[in-house]
Amino acid sequence: MKSEEISAAKAREPAPFRLALIGMSGAGKSFWTRRMAEAGAPTISCDDQIEEKLAARLAAGGFAGIAGVAAWMGWPDSETYAEREAQYLAEEIAALGEILGELERDRQKSLVLDTTGSVIYTGNHLLHRLRKLMTVVYLAASDQEQQLLIERYLSDPKPVLWRGAFVPKSGEMPRETVARCYPNLMAARRRSYATLAHATLQVAELRELPHTAEAFLTKVNAASGGAR
Repeated sequence: MKSEEISAAKAREPAPFRLALIGMSGAGKSFWTRRMAEAGAPTISCDDQIEEKLAARLAAGGFAGIAGVAAWMGWPDSETYAEREAQYLAEEIAALGEILGELERDRQKSLVLDTTGSVIYTGNHLLHRLRKLMTVVYLAASDQEQQLLIERYLSDPKPVLWRGAFVPKSGEMPRETVARCYPNLMAARRRSYATLAHATLQVAELRELPHTAEAFLTKVNAASGGAR
């Protein structure tokens, strides 16, 4: 078969369904990923992949689960936080690289990817590959919802890479510093999320939807012109 015929045959192949959800912790990435899994879509949670890579280190401290990862990392003012933040990011980079490598090897593989809030720190090369291989959808929280995300983080901590945004003041308790600095972290990340995304969906609008994959994907397709 001639190369032109091969190219034409590949062009006729049905495109795989590939969707990556990005945004802050608590924005609904995992919720909508689960809805799509229930509808039969293949899904991967980056949190799960990172936890697996950290398993031996977590077990050594008696930690387990995503809450265990957050506890292992500790508050951003702890002595071990900077080192463990770096370890977490290294494993996130490795996990994302493996996921994208599989998509590159299998052109027909479909996937819904539940990323972490820190995916934007994985480096330009990986983010370029992510954007090339998948439709990236940013679940954006409004200023009004900012306090809700802060409260969720304080009541049910998830691993957060502060990347220098946690700046305590003299006499301030860690929870007070979180409440003051988290908005700055969100503001810095919003720009990066918006740049990476093919489409942006407002979290407030998503809350009004029926909790079904079909309703969510209708929104995604309207915003992006169709998921890849």
